Amino acid sequence: MIGTLLHYLEYPFVRYALVVGVLIALCSSLLGVTLVLKRYSFIGNGLSSVAFGAMTVATVLDMTNEMTLVLPVTVLCAVLLLSAGQRAALKGDAAVAMVSVGALAFGYMLMNIFSTSSNLSADVCSTLFGSTSILTLTIREVVLCIVLSVAVVAAFVLFYHKIFAVTFDESFAQATGTNARAYNLVIAVIVAVIIVLAMNLVGSLLISALVIFPALSAMRVHKTFLSVTICSAILSVACALAGLLVSILGGTPVGSTIVAVNAVAFGIFSLIGRLKGGVSRG
Repeated sequence: MIGTLLHYLEYPFVRYALVVGVLIALCSSLLGVTLVLKRYSFIGNGLSSVAFGAMTVATVLDMTNEMTLVLPVTVLCAVLLLSAGQRAALKGDAAVAMVSVGALAFGYMLMNIFSTSSNLSADVCSTLFGSTSILTLTIREVVLCIVLSVAVVAAFVLFYHKIFAVTFDESFAQATGTNARAYNLVIAVIVAVIIVLAMNLVGSLLISALVIFPALSAMRVHKTFLSVTICSAILSVACALAGLLVSILGGTPVGSTIVAVNAVAFGIFSLIGRLKGGVSRG
């Protein structure tokens, strides 16, 4: 098995997939803790559906670079979803559900009307649940992923204390002079970038799992925000690597394999938490 793995690693596309997978997993885990604590665990579903719809529109318009449409549309919807969640008239979960279902239906309708593929079902399944596109990345796509990932990590580190304050007590943060709305905007933009990056890795319907599983697992054994975040990042990267390697060696779907590894890790961490008398929240 080791010999087979070393043989696969000789191919550039496998190395590209591992690099991108690790970066996406790292970025996903950073905001996962914040989203879970702010009760926005399913915002990934809403935004991934928006990205799916935007990608469909880009395909219909025959755009050579789908990212020029998908990224700004997803960022805009992330801002609208997080701001809507602050209003009594439209709670966060209702806004996410509405956007998720609407964008998904709109995207699928466009794919049916303007489809140029002979296998529409396969195209839809690969987009929703991930495909082998992670194994067919070009050097340009890898560089773009690296640049966006570095930007996400840098933004999180730079605004860590403000994100921490807004996550736990937004009212108190505002009272102490923190511009909570601005930092909620930062969170929204980072989440949107993560969602767009993760589309190729696990597909639009499995993105939420990539975001929340590591955070929930870490919360089972750690209590502080920093320790949970660090543990979540390490665990997410480890699960992504394990899932990618199993997928490459076993020929299983990349996205679902990574999510399955995360689910197993969650079970293990839950058991450890119970043995330690750990945290019951999350």
